[in-house]
Amino acid sequence: MKALPVLQLLFLATLVATTQGSFELDLADKIIHLLRPKSGSGGSHVGNISCLSWRLGVETHNIIDWTTIPAACEGYVGHYMLGDQYRKDSAVVTHEAYVYAEGLNLTDDGNNLWVFDVDETTLSNLPYYANHGFGVEVYNSTAFNAWVLEGIAPALPESLKLYKKLLALGIKVAFITGRGESQRNITETNLKNVGYDTWETLILKGSSYSGNTSVVYKSAERTKLEESGYTIIGNIGDQWSDLLGTTVGNRTFKLPDPMYYIS
Repeated sequence: MKALPVLQLLFLATLVATTQGSFELDLADKIIHLLRPKSGSGGSHVGNISCLSWRLGVETHNIIDWTTIPAACEGYVGHYMLGDQYRKDSAVVTHEAYVYAEGLNLTDDGNNLWVFDVDETTLSNLPYYANHGFGVEVYNSTAFNAWVLEGIAPALPESLKLYKKLLALGIKVAFITGRGESQRNITETNLKNVGYDTWETLILKGSSYSGNTSVVYKSAERTKLEESGYTIIGNIGDQWSDLLGTTVGNRTFKLPDPMYYIS
């Protein structure tokens, strides 16, 4: 058989290698794609961006003042919130919070305080949002308040672990929530039933803050805490409005929440 020219041999070798490489990449892509519905690491697209990119924009506070999640992202957000990734992301945040707290050289004066938000921080409303499109539906205060009054919201496990570890370090805890004063009793009961059994104070939003943003309300209440003698050494919440404003604490920690936005 007549020998093929050197250039032809090189071309054939390249073609075989390229074909094999394309097959391997295609196979790998199919395997990764199969994982996406379970891990929430991919997702459908919104305009010219992916739902993953949209969530990143939300968590980094680059996308603000939104009312609902994009309709195309309902499946993605649902997979994320119910899958392993949400729990893993929460665990990273709470672990760093504990490492920070453990490394502090705290005075034993009983005034060191850690502020926790409630909804999507200490208590999880996932059972409610799973039935309401994971944030794709416009917020319905009547429906949500009815859910709150059931008093059956589970604890966010990672936050409960952090709470117990902070208490063991001698750090006191305060809760500041956007829930109304009329929901105090059920909120206290719900917190205790899932493991949050002691705190310095539970602050709910009174009528005097009607019309004010969460940033204004929570800033004012944190200021009152410090004026009463506490030192806020840490502050954790799922909304940027939990962590912005004044008297935010010595360090803040943002938990993931792509389901809703509070200003």
